[in-house]
Amino acid sequence: MVDSDWGDWLPRAVADADPDTVALWYLGCNGFAIKGSEGTVLWIDPYVGTGDPPRTVRMIPIPFDPEDVDIADAVLATHEHTDHVHGPSQAPILANTDADLVAPDDSLAVAREEEQWTDEYAVSEAAFTEVTEGDELRIGEFTVHVVATHDPDATHPVGYLIKHDAGTVFHAGDSKPAPSFSGLAERFDIDLGILAFGSAGTIPDKETGEPVRTKWYSDENEIAEAAADLGLDRLVPTHWDMWKGLTADPTALHDHVRSYDAPNRLEIVEIGDRIDL
Repeated sequence: MVDSDWGDWLPRAVADADPDTVALWYLGCNGFAIKGSEGTVLWIDPYVGTGDPPRTVRMIPIPFDPEDVDIADAVLATHEHTDHVHGPSQAPILANTDADLVAPDDSLAVAREEEQWTDEYAVSEAAFTEVTEGDELRIGEFTVHVVATHDPDATHPVGYLIKHDAGTVFHAGDSKPAPSFSGLAERFDIDLGILAFGSAGTIPDKETGEPVRTKWYSDENEIAEAAADLGLDRLVPTHWDMWKGLTADPTALHDHVRSYDAPNRLEIVEIGDRIDL
């Protein structure tokens, strides 16, 4: 773990905000802080690690120190990969706020067994809340639906459909287009959808170090297909900024989504930006 490049201004911005509806702050990679009008705060996939150079090299600033986060009602993890479940990034938030880690089984196994959060941090077993597809949770002013996604690189990925009186947000983790998406569009009116986007590139193999062609995230056509299937009002592409060799230009998506009925709006955010429902 390294010190934040930005000091504590981002956690303070979240803590001090008084949104009229729901405010979201992009943390880079695939992370978001979400705050409702009544003060409930969710952190989804917050990650402030630097990757594993030279295989995965972080291309964006470290936007906050998790020790500076003192307001959180839950930390939600979409799947078990390091940039989505990471003790140094997330366990201090749980310890400082008494928030729960809400995650599927394989993600909790990382926290329990591989990283041993209960031994390494002031986190108790009671802080782990296991969820699976079809579950519904009430967290403060938010109703969270756990839904199926399609991330073939993960062992048990899920997405979170977050309902609020002001609107609905869908965080799909690193999912590519999924068979479940058209059904979600029939059940929910999704105001804002968060979908991972990136390029294909060569990344050193974990064992040999040899470059291997790698494609972890949706390309331009896949993210356009997913957004259309979900019937999104607003599409927010993520993850395009993170890893050396897999970065992409989100402005290119204008040409890919323009002929679809959805999304109605492509919203490009950079690390640290706030958007509101």
